[in-house]
Amino acid sequence: MHGLFITGTGTGVGKTYVGRLISRVLVSQGHRVGIYKPVASGCLAEGTRVISQDALALWEAAGRPGELDRVAPQRFQAALAPHQAARAEGQTIDRELLRLGIDYWRERSDIVLVEGVGGLMSPMSEIDYNADLAIEFGYPLIVVAPNVLGTINQTLQTLITAVTFREGLHVAGVVLNDISPTPDASAESNGAELEARSVPPLLAQVAHTGEFDRDVDWYALA
Repeated sequence: MHGLFITGTGTGVGKTYVGRLISRVLVSQGHRVGIYKPVASGCLAEGTRVISQDALALWEAAGRPGELDRVAPQRFQAALAPHQAARAEGQTIDRELLRLGIDYWRERSDIVLVEGVGGLMSPMSEIDYNADLAIEFGYPLIVVAPNVLGTINQTLQTLITAVTFREGLHVAGVVLNDISPTPDASAESNGAELEARSVPPLLAQVAHTGEFDRDVDWYALA
């Protein structure tokens, strides 16, 4: 089963935006794209429903496949780490559902894009990290890094963590994302620095609210 696990160097680096771009490319090539976000916090209440804006955005980019509620089957309103958000609502994370919720998409997709929460070592439950699910799903990592001062250190630390966590994770590559309309002075050189210092390739750069700066065969990477 083809799949990619989209993680980041931290929170707010644009994982959902990059995931949307990847989804649109794959859909344009005729692939059936499944979207899975094992758990989401910081969600909005709309009547009796709790909606993950990230899950909704990814689902729409993929052409609204399947059921929206299956994209992020565990959703909480507090803008906290998922296990803390669940606790604030008197609930706990269903660790089995974290793992089995993806089966719905595997049965009806050519490729599944999984979006984690926060960075690679951000917790998904009391004892699970993004990296745990990435290893168990077996999908290569796409690491989204913000094009800001400090991203070299943050990205390299994430890549080192990936290859040393448990038996090691395969990293397909890095996407450098311009998260600000007014980038700092490092933005012009960060891409070249990453290409020189990172073993996994710099797959693409994304201008603020723009597109990938080059063609990437996402399906082959998966």
